[in-house]
Amino acid sequence: MQWHTAMQRFRSRTSFDDQEPYLSQLTSRSAWIAWRDLIVRTYRDQGLHCPLAVLIADIGRYSPDAQAVSAHLVTRWQQSLRSGIESTQAAGEADPDLNPELTAAAIIAAIEGGMTILLSTGSAEHLEAGLNFCLDRLLVEPPLKSHTATRADLTASV
Repeated sequence: MQWHTAMQRFRSRTSFDDQEPYLSQLTSRSAWIAWRDLIVRTYRDQGLHCPLAVLIADIGRYSPDAQAVSAHLVTRWQQSLRSGIESTQAAGEADPDLNPELTAAAIIAAIEGGMTILLSTGSAEHLEAGLNFCLDRLLVEPPLKSHTATRADLTASV
């Protein structure tokens, strides 16, 4: 019956309040980095008591109802990440060749895989490494702004 209580909590928290305002504002490299820092810090602090990880990794496998709740949460999360990836691509700060849907799925897999290891070992090292790997692939370095020297710049440096 404990899983039923957890499922009820998740039905009322499908907006991922603990990831806001970052999750809905993933539109730039700096926003993704801030979100990553929040995810790692939050999940490291929650450790064995992370309700999302417990639901997806453990409770979700016990009944079709629990799987449906898990699937709904993952779908919403993936949609939010996909939207952020598309916005960041449009801003020129994410690799335009990446498929936003598949990249969002990979990010979730990295987080949940890292959380499974954290639940087993108490270490967030794999969570952080997986998330960093995904974001290193997603995000591009901002282009350097070219500076055309003017006559005033040239004479000022003499």
